[in-house]
Amino acid sequence: MLIGELSRRTGVHAHQLRYYEAQGLLVPGRGANGYREYGDDAVVAVVQIRRLLDAGLSTREIRFVLPCASGAVPELEPCPELVGGLRDRLREVDERIDTLTRSRRTLHEYLTAAERRTPSSSRGC
Repeated sequence: MLIGELSRRTGVHAHQLRYYEAQGLLVPGRGANGYREYGDDAVVAVVQIRRLLDAGLSTREIRFVLPCASGAVPELEPCPELVGGLRDRLREVDERIDTLTRSRRTLHEYLTAAERRTPSSSRGC
């Protein structure tokens, strides 16, 4: 199938598909006319890429994970490097969530304190 058909079947814009190709995530063949030609397996690969992006993985990380993926979910082969890498990534996400939760709590405290005070004309704010 050509890139336009892959785009229609996956809902992913052609420029994104070309980006995935440039990142080594998709490897189309080339027809005699030079056009990109994708097999039916490219649909599943694009679905996997989108889901892994939704999980917060970078395209560099996805390039490492993708060969271990099967199915549209994707299901991953549990090789030690893969599991370790995903655990590290999850730990990073958890740390960012903790930091954002602390920031939210502190901002809420500042906002509550500011809203309780009456405006003072002596300050320049």
